[in-house]
This record gives sequence, C-alpha cells and structure tokens, in this order.
Amino acid sequence: MRLIHTSDWHLGRAFHGVGMLPAQARYVDHLVDVVRSERVDAVLVSGDVYDRALPSPATVELLSEAVTRVIDAGAQVVLSSGNHDSAIRLGFAAPLLSKAGLHIRTSLTSVGSPVVIAGTTVYALPYLEPVTSAEPLGTDERTHAGVLRAAMALVRADLATRRGPSVVMAHAFVTGAASCDSERDIAVGGVSAVPPSVFDGADYVALGHLHGAQAVSERVRYSGSPYAMSFSEHGHAKGSWLVEVDDSGPVSSELVAAPVDRPLRVLRGDLDELLADPVLAGAEHAYCQVTLTDPVRPLGAMDQLRRRFPHTVQLHFEPRGGAVPISSYAAVLGRRSDDVDVCCDFLAHVRGGHPASTGERALFAEAVEASRVERAARLDELGAMLPGLGDELFGVA
Repeated sequence: MRLIHTSDWHLGRAFHGVGMLPAQARYVDHLVDVVRSERVDAVLVSGDVYDRALPSPATVELLSEAVTRVIDAGAQVVLSSGNHDSAIRLGFAAPLLSKAGLHIRTSLTSVGSPVVIAGTTVYALPYLEPVTSAEPLGTDERTHAGVLRAAMALVRADLATRRGPSVVMAHAFVTGAASCDSERDIAVGGVSAVPPSVFDGADYVALGHLHGAQAVSERVRYSGSPYAMSFSEHGHAKGSWLVEVDDSGPVSSELVAAPVDRPLRVLRGDLDELLADPVLAGAEHAYCQVTLTDPVRPLGAMDQLRRRFPHTVQLHFEPRGGAVPISSYAAVLGRRSDDVDVCCDFLAHVRGGHPASTGERALFAEAVEASRVERAARLDELGAMLPGLGDELFGVA
C-alpha cells in the first residue's frame, strides 16, 4: 500500500494574528495533486485536524472539501482525533462516512477496530487522555505510556488474527523526538512521555502531535505539521511522508515537501543595520521575527521595520550590554518638582530610556500649562457655586 502520513493540520489556526486558512487550502490542493500523481491508496491524518474544539463554519467547510477531493482523487482517508479536536464533533456520523471512504476514529470503542485498505491493516488510535481512558482500557497506569500500552494490547490481539502489513496511527509525545513552541503541552505531572517500544509489532507508526517532521526510528515517524505555526519552526522542512509498505514493513519513506505560503525569517541586530543590510533582501517577503539589540529602544521601531519588512509580526528588544538602568517612576517623582520634568522622565521610563526630544518637551509644557489654566477655571467655577467652600477645600487665596 502507498500511503501519505500527515498530521496536525490545525485548521482554523492563526499565525500571530494572520489567518492561515488560505495557506491551509493551498496545502489541500498540493495533497490532492500528490494523491493523483503518486497513486496513493490512503491519506492518514494523525490527529489535531482542527485547531480548536469548536471550529468555525469556514474551517469545517475546508475539511469537508479536503476529504471529498482526496477521495475523488482515488484515496481513502483515515482521520484520528488529537488533543485539540473535539472527539464527539469530529466523530459525527463516522459509521456512515466510512462507507464513502472516510474513516474517522475518535472514541475508545474504536481502539483495536482497524480499517483495512489494499491489504494493509490500519489502527487509528485517537488521542487518549490518561485520566479518562485508563479505566475503560483496563489499566491502573494513568500515564500516556500506560493507556497506549493498553491500547496496543488490543491492537496486537486483533493483529494476531490477520495477515499483511500493519500501520498504527497515534497522537502522543514519543521519547527521542524534538518538540517546538507551537505544540500544546499534554504533560500532566510528567506523565506524557511514551517510549517508542510501546508500538512494537506495528510495521509502520504514523505519529502526530509534534510539529517537526522526524524519524524516531525507521518505522516510527512524525510527519509534523504541513506548515509553520511558530518561529521556532523556521528551520523545519515541512511536508508529508509518502510511505510504501508490504509484508516486510516500510519499503520506502520519502518526505514530500509541502508548498511554503510565506517563509519565516528570524532577524537580529541594530535597527539601522537591519534596514540597510542588502543580504536581507529575501526577508522582505517573509514573516519576520525581529530582535533589536540597540542600546536604547528606537522610536517607532515596528513602523520603521515594516517599511522594509512589511510582514514583521513579532518584535523583541535585547539591548547590547543589558537593559539601560531606569529608575522607577515613583523614584523619579521623589526627585522632581517641575511638572514638565516629571512628564519627560515618565516618557523616557516607559520607552526604555529614550529621552524626550525638544519638540516633545515643548508639547508637554503646552499641555501642563493648559491643564493648569483649566484647573484654575474649574476652581473658580466651584468657588462661585459654593462661596467659601472652595477656599477651605483647595486653599485658594
């Protein structure tokens, strides 16, 4: 059987405020093309199909379109739920949909119940929450390893009655693999780690949850997410595994690169250097994370950066030599008696030590004077309304 192993679509996700649905739709186009060109028998999606338990209508529509087009292209689809998915909602009408070539596994009752495609037995294990899954699976070990061991015992019992290659899909953190910042932590008291030996007996293990494509072993692999969801993934090669299996196990495994909607760049340096460096021309069309190292935080840094790098979405400051020492505003108040000086010191305080300019100081002086005039007028008005009380309350001479 020729299969595509993919996972962690996170349909509906945003990247630093930018909606990813158009990029996700382009990945679907790519997936359909690969199914046709490579004569793929099955597409396996190992969890986190949606980014949230209550997906938007547009997100649900995209998934519906995706599975319909893949099946029309000649492949069957197997979906399992991840920790981001609502198992109940994703699993709606699963028995009926299986007759059309869409096989959804989201419940404990489906564990050990395989999908047989082109002579290969596929066991799609949904994400198993230890606290709620341990007792139904007949184990006292309330860890991810414990519930997956119990689930694999059911898989092996069924597998013993069958012939041909076997594939297991699971959504978990397997030891020996590398994680990144965009994954939701599934650890509770250090119980998330699962040794790869848990899956012994399967010819190929199609894992989901971690967003970097990687091989834990020749038979145990993560596809990773097909597009980046954090800047910690800027070095990842995104794609899906194209796997061929027979009775001896995986015959071949090839990472088919996914289309890159917009690349990621991580930039670091002084603002003026970044704006002038010709080597960074390629970053002008990328999503950029910028760390400025200027000793003093530049004014209007984000606006200046976006004139050259319009897709800058994240900005950090790490001044060379450490942060500029700034006294607390309370300490400044204790040293100042002039209102304009207090305002200028506060401005410098909140923007990383950058002092007020001559124009800004003049603006503060104008505002302070206008405030003094308005305050005096209000006191006069109050004094006229309540003769003698204004003098007593405010000490007006």
